[in-house]
Amino acid sequence: MQLEPILISGHWTTPAEAPKTFTAFNPATGEALAAVYPVSPWQDLDEMLRAGTEAAAALARTPAEQIAAFLEDYAARLESHADELVRIAHIETALAEAPRLRDVELPRTVNQLRQAAAAAREGSWSMPTIDTKLNIRSRFEPLGKPVVVMGPNNFPYAFNGAAGGDFAAAIAAGNPVIAKAHPAHAGTTRVLARLAHEAVVASRLHPATLQMFYRCSPQDGLRLLGDSRTGAMGFTGGKSTGLKLKAAADAAGVPAYFELGSVNPVVMLPGALAERGAALAAEFAGSCMLGVGQFCTNPGIVLTIADNPTTAFLAEATAKFAAAPAGALLAPDMPAALKKTSARLVELGARLLAGGSEGTEPGFRFQNTLLKVGGARFLEHSDGFQEEMFGPCSLVIVAEDADQLARCIGALEPSLTGSLYSANDGKDDELHDRLAPLLAKRVGRILNDKMPTGVAVTPAMVHGGPYPTTGHPGFTAVGIPASMRRFGALRCYDNFRPARLPAILQDANPGGRAWRMIDGGWTRADVVR
Repeated sequence: MQLEPILISGHWTTPAEAPKTFTAFNPATGEALAAVYPVSPWQDLDEMLRAGTEAAAALARTPAEQIAAFLEDYAARLESHADELVRIAHIETALAEAPRLRDVELPRTVNQLRQAAAAAREGSWSMPTIDTKLNIRSRFEPLGKPVVVMGPNNFPYAFNGAAGGDFAAAIAAGNPVIAKAHPAHAGTTRVLARLAHEAVVASRLHPATLQMFYRCSPQDGLRLLGDSRTGAMGFTGGKSTGLKLKAAADAAGVPAYFELGSVNPVVMLPGALAERGAALAAEFAGSCMLGVGQFCTNPGIVLTIADNPTTAFLAEATAKFAAAPAGALLAPDMPAALKKTSARLVELGARLLAGGSEGTEPGFRFQNTLLKVGGARFLEHSDGFQEEMFGPCSLVIVAEDADQLARCIGALEPSLTGSLYSANDGKDDELHDRLAPLLAKRVGRILNDKMPTGVAVTPAMVHGGPYPTTGHPGFTAVGIPASMRRFGALRCYDNFRPARLPAILQDANPGGRAWRMIDGGWTRADVVR
């Protein structure tokens, strides 16, 4: 049996034997794919930590220009190998080759890498701060340890441990990465790691700047995150696994940044439904079923007030959910999990409007599912009704009046996003202004008249939220330069001689590019004495 190699300290290593192995699947057919991957023992992870520690020391001394050049080279390699990447990711995920993989996600991933390169080169991400009177200066610096990145199953490129946003941010901040592939697209990660390694060699970075393994035992995963040699963790995935990893990291003092479950509530106010209910039903159904509902920003809960426009909205949305075919889900266990969760909601008192069963076509499929529950019943069992349904499924909460709607919003658990739809003629303005502060306290990004499924890669984006939907309410997994500071250590230089200071903290601003806080004001100018 030929095992696929892992990347350790610049070398592709195939174990002579592995106690456990696994294969990926084609979600569209349900068939196992031919490649066989090893479950890495602790010895492999231990060696990665050893090599990663060496790489961290080297990268801390590496010019930002060299790191930026690596990221740009890697981005160019992704573009030149687009056909190969799209082919294998499509087989492993059943996501559409176009537009999803080729025209949307791969360009987004390339863009993230180039934005990270620009931020590393420019330097403002490090927030250089200078007090000339007291001769105290500070900035964010690399952690001096490797960052472990574990990506999810739903974004084979843009959140991949060997290419995605956490990877780009950690590298741009000057840290090496130990990437764990997601088993659902192990082959895609292998190609990405190969291209990244080629760029590492071409850029003459330390060989262990990127290391990659496919899988390990749960015990070894916890040991990896709880090892004092680990600098930080970036994790996107399930809530149960994420909280266990965070507990292990917290016990060792390792910063843990994760993105877990989110129901992303959407509030439809009465005037909006009366004004354009059919259009909003189509917009909601399209957002919920986009990518077979496998987005962390999928609108999993809709909140409304009982009236005739709401009844019409529900009828229109139900028809659209029922008419759309069941798409392929990413993993074999997902249909059964969705069936179990939707059945639990019915047991709690929800009414099934559409779907609720596994698909009948080949592959891993579940019907597009829509449920409804009254506001009073939701408030009685609010915890149970907010279990994430990671797929083309959503729950509509119909409140009796505005006061009950406000109480339902007040009972919502933290989410990445929250949306509010209101009438264009101003009829909902008073209610909107009452509800928006309640919703804003529970989310990282609040949207007006917009579904949450699009996440733009822009410095202003916040892809985070209150604990436990993410690990820290002050940080974001998308949006450079803010996402880079998760993987930085804030360091102060007190009364240092000028020649001993890092270049960006010296009186002369290197290249005049970085914004620096000098005596209370942001400027690109040199320190004037």
